Amino acid sequence: MAKNSSTTPHDTVFKQFLHQPDTARDFLDIHLPAPLRKLCDLTTLKLESESFIEENLHKCYSDVLWSVQTQDGQGYIYVVIEHQSTPDELMAFRLLRYTVSAIQRHLEAGHKTLPLVVPMLFYHGEKSPYPYPMCWLDLFPQPDVAKALYTTDFPLVDITVTDDDKIMQHRRIALLELIQKHIRQRDLTVLVEQLVALLALGYTSDAQVKTLFNYIFQYGGAARASAFFREMAERSPKHKEELMTLAEKLHEAGKVEGLQIGRQEGRQEGRRAEALRIARSMLENGLDSVAVTTITGLTAEDLQTLTH
Repeated sequence: MAKNSSTTPHDTVFKQFLHQPDTARDFLDIHLPAPLRKLCDLTTLKLESESFIEENLHKCYSDVLWSVQTQDGQGYIYVVIEHQSTPDELMAFRLLRYTVSAIQRHLEAGHKTLPLVVPMLFYHGEKSPYPYPMCWLDLFPQPDVAKALYTTDFPLVDITVTDDDKIMQHRRIALLELIQKHIRQRDLTVLVEQLVALLALGYTSDAQVKTLFNYIFQYGGAARASAFFREMAERSPKHKEELMTLAEKLHEAGKVEGLQIGRQEGRQEGRRAEALRIARSMLENGLDSVAVTTITGLTAEDLQTLTH
C-alpha cells in the first residue's frame, strides 16, 4: 500500500508547482467541488509544514497540505492534494488515514472543533481512467453495511439509562454492567439480592469475581463497602472467605481514617484554643481588636466570645 519513500521525478515536479500559493489557488479554484469551493476563502491559503504530518505517514505520502479559512472566517478547512503516477487499489483508505491525521494534529494545536479535511487525488498514470474507488466505504466486501455503520451514530451502550431488570438478562456481562452502573451510589447493599442471583448462575469465572470484588474495594469508601461485603459473604458461601477478608480490611481502613480525621480535628481545635488564649492576653494588654484579629487570624465574632 505504501509508496516508496524515495522521491520520483513525478513527485518533484508536482511538489514544485503545488507548493506555490498562486498555483495551488488556481488548482483549488478549478478542481474543488463547487459546494466545497464556495466554503473556502482561497486568499487565506497557507502551506502547512511537514511537522503537521505524522512521522509514520511521511513514507506513505508525497502529499501537499494546505489550510484555508472559511468564507465567514469561522474555523479551518484543510486540503490534502496527493499525487499518483500509478493507481493504488486502497488509495481511498490512504487518504482517509491522512485526513484523520490532519484532524488530530489540528486538535493537538489547541483547537476545540473538528476541521473539514478535503482529500484530493491528482492522477496521471498510464492506466486510464483511474480504476479504483475513491470512496473508502466501497473498499469493504459489504459496502452497504459499511456505509450504514460509518455514516450514522456509532453503537452506544449507555448503562446509566439501562433498566436493572434488563441488565439481569444480559448473561455473562450482567454482573459487570450492574456493578458499574451503581458503583457511585452510597449504599451498595441494595444490590446484594441481584448480585447473589447472578453469582448463582455460574456465568462468571473466579478470576472475574475476584477482580470485581477488588474493584469495589478500591473504588468505594470503607464505610459504604464494608457492610456490602459482609452481607454478600452471608449470602454467597462460595466467596465468603474472600468477601470477609475485604470487609475486615475496609473496617480497619475505616477506623484508621476516622482516627486520622479525629486527630486532624483535635489539632485544629488545639490551634484555635491557643489563638484565643493569645488574643485574650493581647486585649487585656490594651491592643486594638483589629490588630488582634490580624495577628491571630481570628474573626471579630471570635473576639466577642472572649468578652462574655
